[in-house]
Amino acid sequence: MSWLKEMTGKEKSVIAMLHLQAMPGDPYYDKGKGMKWVVEKAKEDLDALQEGGVDAVMFSNEYSLPYLTKVKTETVASMARVIGELKRYISIPYGVNVLWDPHASLNLAVAVDAKFIREIFTGVYASDFGLWNTNCGEVVRHQHEIGAENVKLLFNIVPEAAKYLADRNLREIAKSTVFNCRPDALCVSGLTAGSPTDMSLLKEVKDEVPETIVLANTGCRKETIEDLLKIADGAVVATTFKYEGKFENQVDINRVKEFMAVVKNFRGE
Repeated sequence: MSWLKEMTGKEKSVIAMLHLQAMPGDPYYDKGKGMKWVVEKAKEDLDALQEGGVDAVMFSNEYSLPYLTKVKTETVASMARVIGELKRYISIPYGVNVLWDPHASLNLAVAVDAKFIREIFTGVYASDFGLWNTNCGEVVRHQHEIGAENVKLLFNIVPEAAKYLADRNLREIAKSTVFNCRPDALCVSGLTAGSPTDMSLLKEVKDEVPETIVLANTGCRKETIEDLLKIADGAVVATTFKYEGKFENQVDINRVKEFMAVVKNFRGE
């Protein structure tokens, strides 16, 4: 049994993103409404996702635009407050994603007992955020230093808004990443949040590393999720769950239920 199925109790698991509103230090933070409002909005989305039937949830600072590759302390502290206040309401497995800083994600995961993180752990990229470098060996050593050995690492090998500097195809990247870094899962993404995952690329990755969990990471919709789950071991879903399917909006419980009804039918539930 894969760790993902063991964690969620489901084949072809759906991990829902919970996008936290902008927080202190973020350019779009609403100082008038303050952190109490950020917590309230997160609680509303959490309720909609859980009642809608998703298998797991991942908290992220999605509205901390433009993103940093070395996140500031106030962001991690704010996320820890939100998740800490919500913990008593969380009834499904949960992870965290501090964009785009794997050290910060691990630190937060340990603080709030998260079961997994998703990050860019490997590669060097030309990105919207400048030259983007990584050091997986350093990150994994930090993971062990802080007692986070049991936190699962979801490697995004197709970073959003970035391109590998080396001329390497995705099959090569998947194969060498699995050999060198032993990821708990690989995530295949589109260009930005909400952009469709390329099914041919998803299949290439799964065919190359069949023993590794592979997740469709962006752009999953109820019209496409069955085809994606025929290839992938699960999906990370966010934008399609929101009112009108728009990135900026909050979660619409009816869209969650409709999407999960398709997934549950596919799983034979």
